[in-house]
Amino acid sequence: MGAKELLFRTREFALNVIQILDKLPDSIGNKTIKNQLVRSATGMAANYRASTKSRSLKEFTARLGVVIEEADESWFWLDLLEVLNPKLSEISLLKSEAFQLTAIFTSSVKTIKRNACEKAPNNS
Repeated sequence: MGAKELLFRTREFALNVIQILDKLPDSIGNKTIKNQLVRSATGMAANYRASTKSRSLKEFTARLGVVIEEADESWFWLDLLEVLNPKLSEISLLKSEAFQLTAIFTSSVKTIKRNACEKAPNNS
């Protein structure tokens, strides 16, 4: 999957989260979760965008680490939101997307690290 598609997916994820949060009432639980979720979802999109402007592989990998944390955190808040709002079926789709994005970015970091190890000089 290319950078352009991931830029689109992370942006769409953030927008979809915002749209679903606008549908929810401002109960105490929802309000707290809405605050955290909007930050993690938009943070994921913004940090992925920033990663595409990285000046080095090390900086790129570090940014992806933040993206993974934000995507996983988004999944967590969506899970809580789903428990509090079981009739809102769109939440499960967003949870699935958060899980998929976490997996994609985790796989990318693992590949980068594996390739770095393979290119490292043998010190034996």
